[in-house]
Amino acid sequence: MDFLRTLVKDISRGKKKFAVLVDPDKSTPVSLKRLAILGKKSGVDYFFFGGSLLMRGKGETLIKTLHDHSGIPVILFPGSSLQIFPNANGILLLSLISGRNPDMLIGKHVESAALLRASKLEIIPTAYMLIESGRPTSVSYISNTLPIPSDKPDIAVSTALAGEMLGLKIIYMDAGSGALNPVPADVIKQVKQNTSLPLIIGGGISSPEKARSALNAGADVIVIGNAIEKDPELIPAIREIVR
Repeated sequence: MDFLRTLVKDISRGKKKFAVLVDPDKSTPVSLKRLAILGKKSGVDYFFFGGSLLMRGKGETLIKTLHDHSGIPVILFPGSSLQIFPNANGILLLSLISGRNPDMLIGKHVESAALLRASKLEIIPTAYMLIESGRPTSVSYISNTLPIPSDKPDIAVSTALAGEMLGLKIIYMDAGSGALNPVPADVIKQVKQNTSLPLIIGGGISSPEKARSALNAGADVIVIGNAIEKDPELIPAIREIVR
């Protein structure tokens, strides 16, 4: 699979993409089988796979369940260096450029480098930016970093530009798991207008209306996670918005 090249090509044609975020700590083979079947039926583009906690043991089994019942590419969205599973299709190698925690900027990457090189995963260098969402989230707590204020789009733009200049290939702006509010449309718009990288938006997108707002503002990929755990039927509804 060539996730990045295909994504860039599709964006150049005006196509938007829809990813479902799977938290392995909240999933079982039975629940993921249902999710995989629904995702395939609805036309989900990607499953992103990962969580904030240090989960062990069942990752490869869960990814196999997604593959077996959907055929949809699974891209790792790792919360730690323990969440690297070689039977996925690729990995968003996240550098948390909105924070100043060296472990999240480079430390975990050093720990994982040899394992990643030995794997057949597609490595996708990703500028990961947390945006303030109205309350603390799991990722801000675990990463021990402060998010970018949601009313400071200039800081978000400068941060995204720095990531692009450093050679990262994708920008992922995230309000975080359990976000009260999604990434504001104005922040999305200004980052998109001032950078040339694919833009992924996640966190707090809990309705078709919020999905539409993010896409209209410039998101190339929207990611839905917690909201689907409560209402799986959001998948076909949001997929129609993406189309």
